[in-house]
Amino acid sequence: MKKINTFGLITFFVLLLVNLPFLVIIPSSFTAAGYLAFPPEGFSFQWYTMILDRPEFVESLWTSLKLATVTAVLATVLGTLAAFALSKYKFRGSGVINALMLSPLTVPSLIIGISALLFFTRIGIAGTFTGLLLAHILISIPYVVRLVLTGLSTFDYTLEKAGYMLGAHPLRVFWDITLPLLRPAIVSGMIFSFLTSFDNVTVSLFLVAPDTTTLPLAIFTYMQETLDPLVASISAVVILLSLVFIVLLEKVYGLERLFGLNSQSH
Repeated sequence: MKKINTFGLITFFVLLLVNLPFLVIIPSSFTAAGYLAFPPEGFSFQWYTMILDRPEFVESLWTSLKLATVTAVLATVLGTLAAFALSKYKFRGSGVINALMLSPLTVPSLIIGISALLFFTRIGIAGTFTGLLLAHILISIPYVVRLVLTGLSTFDYTLEKAGYMLGAHPLRVFWDITLPLLRPAIVSGMIFSFLTSFDNVTVSLFLVAPDTTTLPLAIFTYMQETLDPLVASISAVVILLSLVFIVLLEKVYGLERLFGLNSQSH
């Protein structure tokens, strides 16, 4: 019993430490003072309304949303097809291909950013939206592959065989049987891809141009010039958007299932 209480206490302090920046930055964004301070002095929404007066934040927000949306769609399509190929067809070199597909998870983002900059400069797309999009797809695909492979690991292929035996076309079997059963994993991969792209700083830092600056980089640039509650308010908006997609991920797939906690509890 003491071990359980000790473990619970340690878990509580770890969670508190991880979430402490949120507990500081969000209240600070509502301060009425003209400087960043905690605890906040007074209460005001003025710093949220001032976001709309800063065109660099508004434009970078739309750029981030557009980039993250296109990244999520393309990474989901490519990652899902790759996961199907790796799971259903065992061929020579499939293990190497699987390792390469997941390698962006282990390679430092700094290395990926520098490599992408050198390669894209050589082919002439560095500093363009296309180059930034390709880099974000590269770092997002592994999440889709892992989630879809996890879904396929428990997939009952006899359901597909039953469809074939009843005379259904392979596309009809995929659309009516395979896709609905794997939809939670695929949608979760899409959400993860969106979050990965939307919050990325390290890779984007090497590939953005003035007309393709993302919101995290706009915040980073603004903080180099000044530090006021406007930084806290725009950061709170980013946190809110991320939380919305995390809640969607929990509803669609389940965070316990995502991190394998269900299997450990049985």
